[in-house]
Amino acid sequence: MKTIQEIKDMLSRSEGQEALNAVGEIIDSKDTNRETLANAYYLRGNAYRQEGNIRLALNSYLESMELDPDGPAAEAYRHLQELLAYYHKDYYNP
Repeated sequence: MKTIQEIKDMLSRSEGQEALNAVGEIIDSKDTNRETLANAYYLRGNAYRQEGNIRLALNSYLESMELDPDGPAAEAYRHLQELLAYYHKDYYNP
């Protein structure tokens, strides 16, 4: 099983699918503590975002926030929400 740091390194190399597989192993493990699980869900959200699956990224961030409300997933979730809510009014008005 890969460590959280190894998964972060995978994501920095844009190896999203490999990171998803590694995170899945951590999430499915029965020996995972709460902090590691929150980090795993956060990293899964990052991997999904990297792969372009925004809906699953948001869901993963929410799962991480349930375990650690003050963790990095809260900010990542907020940023994604802001990106989805953004529109440029000049694009819609001729």
